[in-house]
Amino acid sequence: MKNILIIGQKSKLAFENLKKTNHKKINKVLDDYIKLISASKKKIIRENAKDVKNLKRNKVLDRLILNEKKIDSIINSIKEIKKFPNPVGKILDSWVGKNRLNIKRVTTPIGVIGVIYESRPNVTADVAALCLKSSNCVILRGGSEAFNSNKILSDLFRKSLKKNRINPNCLQFIKNKNRKIVDFLLSKMSKYIDVIVPRGGKGLVAKVQKYSNIHVIGHLEGLCHIYLDKENNLNNAIKVIINAKMRRTSICGALETLLINEKILKTKGLKVIDSLINNGCEVVVDKKINKLFNNKFKLARELDWKTEYLDAKLSIKSVRNVREAVSHILKYGTMHTDCIISNNKNNTSYFLNNVNSSIAMHNVSTQFADGGEFGFGGEIGISTNKLPPRGPVGLNQLTSYKYVVKGKSVTRP
Repeated sequence: MKNILIIGQKSKLAFENLKKTNHKKINKVLDDYIKLISASKKKIIRENAKDVKNLKRNKVLDRLILNEKKIDSIINSIKEIKKFPNPVGKILDSWVGKNRLNIKRVTTPIGVIGVIYESRPNVTADVAALCLKSSNCVILRGGSEAFNSNKILSDLFRKSLKKNRINPNCLQFIKNKNRKIVDFLLSKMSKYIDVIVPRGGKGLVAKVQKYSNIHVIGHLEGLCHIYLDKENNLNNAIKVIINAKMRRTSICGALETLLINEKILKTKGLKVIDSLINNGCEVVVDKKINKLFNNKFKLARELDWKTEYLDAKLSIKSVRNVREAVSHILKYGTMHTDCIISNNKNNTSYFLNNVNSSIAMHNVSTQFADGGEFGFGGEIGISTNKLPPRGPVGLNQLTSYKYVVKGKSVTRP
């Protein structure tokens, strides 16, 4: 693993150089990266086709595949990131303390960020742009399923760095596919990596959270809920629920459990469930709901309330009120994204104030749990940590801060 240590050393050196780099030069790198991606579309698609051909898990095909539309989306994300002002060196707060001390809290880059991810080539470009824009360096360990796609996108970024005479080791892509490298990154690289961000399935994230001796930003699962309250607009509710579940079933913001107020089960509840089925969604339900459908569905088990399906499948449960809905979410949720559909102000307020989600929503599809949709340009991931950053981790969340204290030869009495 000597090569991995060398990668770490190179990252630290690149970070020291990057801190001195003019921000206009950073924006020029992003401009050149956009041009290179645009000019290399056919080559990117060819490399991606190699990954698709070798794919063994069809469930991740939607995440892996790149076409012109998805490449344009990557380009647009980089353009949005570039538009943001420099997030480093911002004065967050300032005041005069005791003994006439002038104190400022000023944003700083984090340092070297390690990203371990699976089957998502767009992550390579998003992370590269976000980290450079925030004056951070990054070490990428992509999944073997997207190796060729990740490699070409990282190579193009390094080419943009070289063209602008910035150390290309601001981004390093680990080409060795040996799985033991992940263990080494987590356990032996704390001297070189400041933060680890896992983006992948439950197994990967659980492993990172268990074994990393480096601070981790990320989420274990996206077990997202919607509570359908008694007071709601049925047509709007159906529209939101179908979108939350079926737009893209494989993303972490997809709806996995629907909670329905028992007082509307026989009216609005039946219509919502019928709409889900008509849109190709398999449902598992509790006994009360199944009875309304002449017991034709599979009964939900305890395991279902804990399951992130990432597929066209949904758990549905009846609850007495908003308090019971919140209790269910607190017991089974993963602090990712949870929503209430309601026209009742009191119930909405109770829900939003009492769920522990990093993203709490009202009358909104959970599929909006995305840094791009939040206006961040892109995201390095979504964090369900109790401590900041929480939710989508974009540009401003990739900074830390320090206190700058000035005085006139002040000594402490």
